Amino acid sequence: MSLRIVVCVKYVPDATGDRHFAEDLTVDRDDVDGLLSELDEYAVEQALQIKEAADDAEITVLTVGPEDANDALRKALSMGADKAVHVEDDDLHGTDALGTSLVLAKAIEKTGYDLVVCGMASTDGTMGVLPALLAERLNVPQVTLLSEVSVADGKVTGRRDGDTASEQLEAALPAVVSVTDQSGEARYPSFKGIMAAKKKPVESLDLDDLDIDADEVGLDGAWTKVEDATERPARTAGTIVKDEGEGGKQLAEFLAGQKFI
Repeated sequence: MSLRIVVCVKYVPDATGDRHFAEDLTVDRDDVDGLLSELDEYAVEQALQIKEAADDAEITVLTVGPEDANDALRKALSMGADKAVHVEDDDLHGTDALGTSLVLAKAIEKTGYDLVVCGMASTDGTMGVLPALLAERLNVPQVTLLSEVSVADGKVTGRRDGDTASEQLEAALPAVVSVTDQSGEARYPSFKGIMAAKKKPVESLDLDDLDIDADEVGLDGAWTKVEDATERPARTAGTIVKDEGEGGKQLAEFLAGQKFI
């Protein structure tokens, strides 16, 4: 039987862009370019390596997001994933991590899975709680923050590296895993992969397809939300120190005045 791998990916605002909140204090995604979260690329890469080592495996990439989130799916498909599922619904606007985990869990159950692979966190919210929430909703084991992962004999095995020690962990399938940015560089899509991605199937789902009520998600259904925000102040001109023999002394005085030393 084919090993069914689902990789959860997220379409995030470009970290190099000028990000800010909209009027409802959700992230304004219209005024900044988006892309596949870099940390999710590691998850796609590890799924591809697991598939390459397996006799028979299929990778589905799954995202929850607006229409433009399709770009993140196409990037993952061009890397080598087989198919994609895109959950898109206007009522999802403002959904927090808890609501997103509900939507993802329902979509994963509908798709079918043996192994769910996630990145260690998203590069916008950076909460890192989604893999644990998913495992709880799916009622399966979680093996998180792995820098090395493999699948064999109905089990997923991996290494988690800490500050002072490394752990070897394993769990029976089905299971949820997350991988860190130390798990191995993600491959760059080839031209052949980019062209092939255009023909790979992308299934579209909404809340009705997943039997989820609108009041369970969205900003009104969120357990966490931003109550207040202040624009970052504009950068001011720095202090210029002209070195005419006393530059080092002036620099030290400046640092001391700012209580840096």
